[in-house]
Amino acid sequence: MLLREKALPAPGEARDDWQVLGALAQLLGKGEKFSFQSAESIFEELRRASQGGAADYYGITYERLRKEEGIYWPCPSPEHPGTDRLFEERFAHPDGRAVFAELVTHTSSEQADEQFPLILTNGRILPHYLTGVQTRRSRSLIAREVAAVLEIHPQTAKKYRIADGALVEVQSKRGSFVVRSRFSKAIREDTVFAPMHWGGVQNVNLSTNPLLDPNCKMPDFKCCAVSIRAYTD
Repeated sequence: MLLREKALPAPGEARDDWQVLGALAQLLGKGEKFSFQSAESIFEELRRASQGGAADYYGITYERLRKEEGIYWPCPSPEHPGTDRLFEERFAHPDGRAVFAELVTHTSSEQADEQFPLILTNGRILPHYLTGVQTRRSRSLIAREVAAVLEIHPQTAKKYRIADGALVEVQSKRGSFVVRSRFSKAIREDTVFAPMHWGGVQNVNLSTNPLLDPNCKMPDFKCCAVSIRAYTD
């Protein structure tokens, strides 16, 4: 566990997250349940609540974190040095032994075919790391990436008569979205990439596959078969 203290106070009318949650608790008539005065006081309740659990923070305090610059949990007492290796002697099962399970792997649920000959992958880009809810409130970050793009190999773009920077419609079995092309020799010729930070007509999830993995139940959002064409209104 690390402690990263804020460098500057919140500007203007802005408030720390814990203060916003406290105000919300007051509005909901539960202010007494969230009557903290600082982030440290919240952590003090957390360390007491975790005492005796698998993730025991009880021995970790802000004072120790400031001095030691990081402590591994479980740390059950203020004198405990922290646990460098969580399962060094036994695993978290009654007999202390590990449990192995067979996992049958398989290829992606959707493969390219004649109708949808390319594989679309999607993910994040640095200026809008998660959804863009926070980053698209920053003018400097907006200026770095103002809209979604489709990364495409120049040879693939040539095959489909798509110019660099042109609008492209990406179509799957489920739907389509429209973004501008961006040539990249770093991507495979059978694959295109689009970021997932935008909504509306640029929303990559209009095309992605919601099918759930049978084991972990994660949706298959990251890979699907698509076709592309130069967009005409």
